[in-house]
Amino acid sequence: MAPSALSLEMLSPKEKNRLRKPMVEKLRRDRINSSIEQLKLLLEKEFQRHQPSSKLEKADVLEMTVRYLRCSQAPARSPQQDYSEGYAWCLEEALRFLALHRAGAETQAKLLGHLQRAQAAPREPGAPPCGPRPPAKQAALKASCSLWRPW
Repeated sequence: MAPSALSLEMLSPKEKNRLRKPMVEKLRRDRINSSIEQLKLLLEKEFQRHQPSSKLEKADVLEMTVRYLRCSQAPARSPQQDYSEGYAWCLEEALRFLALHRAGAETQAKLLGHLQRAQAAPREPGAPPCGPRPPAKQAALKASCSLWRPW
């Protein structure tokens, strides 16, 4: 038997734990580092979108992974929610544009009135807020209202 094995048998459990602790800690750190590297490889495209040319620290990888998982687990939104958010964003952009370019008061009033009427317009239940309409409805829609243009 090797002398080192014999000496380990003669050590008390407390001394064995003291000798084993650095080895166990190294193995634990190796597992953590390996897992972080695997995460980095799995989410490489996501990382490139957020921080294309920077070297990521371990904490960055973990934070971005948590953020990515939260976003991917978020409940799917309905087309109506997407439409409403998009419409609100478009309205905000239109207001910024009008404020920036100092459009005439009449133009602003017409545009805002049009946007408010379009937002409040009733829709068929279950129908998507936008998209192709049946031909009969398209013809009726074209006949009933013309497209307002500022020019």
